[in-house]
Amino acid sequence: MGTVAVTDETFDAEVKNSDIPVVVDFWAEWCGPCKQIGPALEELASEMNGKIKIAKVDVDSNPNAAAAMGVRGIPALFIFKDGEVVSNRAGAAPKAALQSWIEDSI
Repeated sequence: MGTVAVTDETFDAEVKNSDIPVVVDFWAEWCGPCKQIGPALEELASEMNGKIKIAKVDVDSNPNAAAAMGVRGIPALFIFKDGEVVSNRAGAAPKAALQSWIEDSI
């Protein structure tokens, strides 16, 4: 399973009500650093299938979810566990750093 596209309308169902931890990537098509981490997140979604879900929220199409989370810059990453934010970070990072951050948080 790859990443899951999440909208303002599906945010609660896909993220807050998920049975497994969710990494939420707030991104936009025009964002260079967002495109840099995209492939790494896709790989992690496949490699960690069943342990986590990776959700991508396009901030241009879904401004309400981003505003609710207080996102001011992208990429902004949040880890939700049992409906609550347990960790967050901003900016691009190599796959190994993202994987380590996710594993340490869940």
